[in-house]
Amino acid sequence: MENSGRKQKNKGIRRASVILTPVIFLILWQGLVALFDLPAFILPTPVQVLDRFIRALSDGSLLRHTSATLVEILLGLVAGIIIAILLGYTLSRSSFLQNILQPFLVASQAIPTVAIAPLLVIWFGPGIFSKVLICALIVFFPVLVNTIVGFQSVPDNLRDLLRSMRATRWQTLRLLELPAALPVLLGGLRVGATLSVIGAVVGELVGADRGLGFLINVGRGQYDTALVFVGVFTLVFVALSLYGGVLALENHLLRWKGE
Repeated sequence: MENSGRKQKNKGIRRASVILTPVIFLILWQGLVALFDLPAFILPTPVQVLDRFIRALSDGSLLRHTSATLVEILLGLVAGIIIAILLGYTLSRSSFLQNILQPFLVASQAIPTVAIAPLLVIWFGPGIFSKVLICALIVFFPVLVNTIVGFQSVPDNLRDLLRSMRATRWQTLRLLELPAALPVLLGGLRVGATLSVIGAVVGELVGADRGLGFLINVGRGQYDTALVFVGVFTLVFVALSLYGGVLALENHLLRWKGE
């Protein structure tokens, strides 16, 4: 009974925080604008941003640019995850390959994506492919690391048990390795889902004719700061939606742990 009451109390606190946090943020925002009498091109009020959001939504520009960015994010996320999982599993099973490739993989992460994004846009053009590639690159490393750690954390005695039962490689992967590595792997997927938004927007800011990054560039060039805020808040919403989707997937795939 006591644990049940504590859980209900924690749920109530979380629900209240979801409502109160945005309200407090908006009040502080409005107070900051009023206190310093800031012009709209420096910091618009929440009402001005809302009005700009409604106008961008009504003329179809926001949906058009959001859908373009969302396609780039999803394609880059899927490509980065598939390649990272396949390579991560291979490296987790071969210490020889891991010792050879790991220094190159770590060194590649020392190069900021923002620095190589202009090169990728120059080489592959300002179309969707360069944005998907940038997105996949930024997703790749965290998913790869978690995949390696997850598969290497599988207990050797359980591998030996399945081997003694004459299990095939596919059966070992499906019945033991994948379920055991899934919690760590999904943790990397959570990080990759949020980073994928950054990758797509970086590519659009460098060179694009559509997308939320392009919309932010337009707002910046026209000193339409409210439009910049609309683009930024839409990106935040997309990132939170992707993160929530991964959490829902995690709860579904790992429900056996609760049981």
